[in-house]
Amino acid sequence: MKIIQITDTHFSPEKSHFNGNWAPLLTWIEDSRADLIIHTGDLTVDGADKPGDITFCMDLMRQTSIPMLILPGNHDVGHLPGSEQPVNAERLNRWRELVGEDRWFHDAGEWRFVGLNSLLLGQENEEEEAQFEWLTKTLEERNSRRIALFAHKPLFVDGPDEGDTGYWGARPKERARLLDLFAAHDVALFASGHLHWAWQGRHENMALTWGPSAAFIIDKLEREMPGERLIGAAVHTFGDDLQTEIVAVPGMTAYLFDEVIDEVYPRPVKTEAAE
Repeated sequence: MKIIQITDTHFSPEKSHFNGNWAPLLTWIEDSRADLIIHTGDLTVDGADKPGDITFCMDLMRQTSIPMLILPGNHDVGHLPGSEQPVNAERLNRWRELVGEDRWFHDAGEWRFVGLNSLLLGQENEEEEAQFEWLTKTLEERNSRRIALFAHKPLFVDGPDEGDTGYWGARPKERARLLDLFAAHDVALFASGHLHWAWQGRHENMALTWGPSAAFIIDKLEREMPGERLIGAAVHTFGDDLQTEIVAVPGMTAYLFDEVIDEVYPRPVKTEAAE
């Protein structure tokens, strides 16, 4: 079973800065002979507020002949409470109407592939608790299948015991709850996106993958992270063993986010206080 993981495409009909990467990525996907594509979120530039971004991106995703499962990212459904675009019922319902379920599982042979909506982690509400209950049941009822789990945000950046990294990873309480579940059910892989860095590592018996963005890399705007800056995809091969390869896809452009952030995601303008 070969699965291609793509992530952080950030396509938009209005802000087309990264749209040019779809044609070479699609060609490479079609040539890959993969069985399934999993998109781990940030499908859009601003689907959290613009339905047109979601419909535009879904029209692109339907161009591939290979089945695709998609998870939401923070730019698709919003982020933590107190952020400029917090996750709420309106944003979740828009995703579910235009894309489909924001969590899912897919069985193939001896494997169960589980998709988690990581933007619910830290919400401390009924949606988050319902997902934890669903995840527990999904793992308990795997019928001896091995588990590979996909999500937008990683569990951690530097280590499993780190504190709250805010925007980047799972909060400590939710991370600990997930890691306990994963250990109890011998989860083999946790694959994510979000960071715009490509990296592979391990936590105890679980392989970790940060899939590379299909849109842009970040130079000086954010901190250095483990791994490398590249544009492409991750190829996961599932059999008796799990193998993952991070691929720099030919023909794709490594756009530098630092150069276009004020066009794509304008930052609030600071104004002087009135005297």
